Amino acid sequence: MKINLSGHHVDVTDSIKEHLNEKFSKIATHFPTLISLDVTISKEHGEYQVELRTNYEGSRISASGTNDVMYPAIAITKKKLEAALKHRKGQLKADKHEKPVSTTPEIAHEIIQEMKLV
Repeated sequence: MKINLSGHHVDVTDSIKEHLNEKFSKIATHFPTLISLDVTISKEHGEYQVELRTNYEGSRISASGTNDVMYPAIAITKKKLEAALKHRKGQLKADKHEKPVSTTPEIAHEIIQEMKLV
């Protein structure tokens, strides 16, 4: 999986890139059709904000998280992204199952009318 990383008011260092690759390697194994991930890390008013965006099976999925420290903000955002991906995967799997077909129940008064009572 390719990770596109950008920073606003944050210097993107090699340690940040390594941390992101480590964090999102598990997601890449669970969702092999996930090709790329756009990560934006910004710092405003002393708080780090991490935004993730990706395309998964035809839908655009995004997640964001904030914290005073950058690494917990990344962890929060990763957790939200995993939840969104699992939700989408569940939706796709649910469409493959057959939906139950409702049959009209026999109504008691119709059965009685058909009976020949003497």
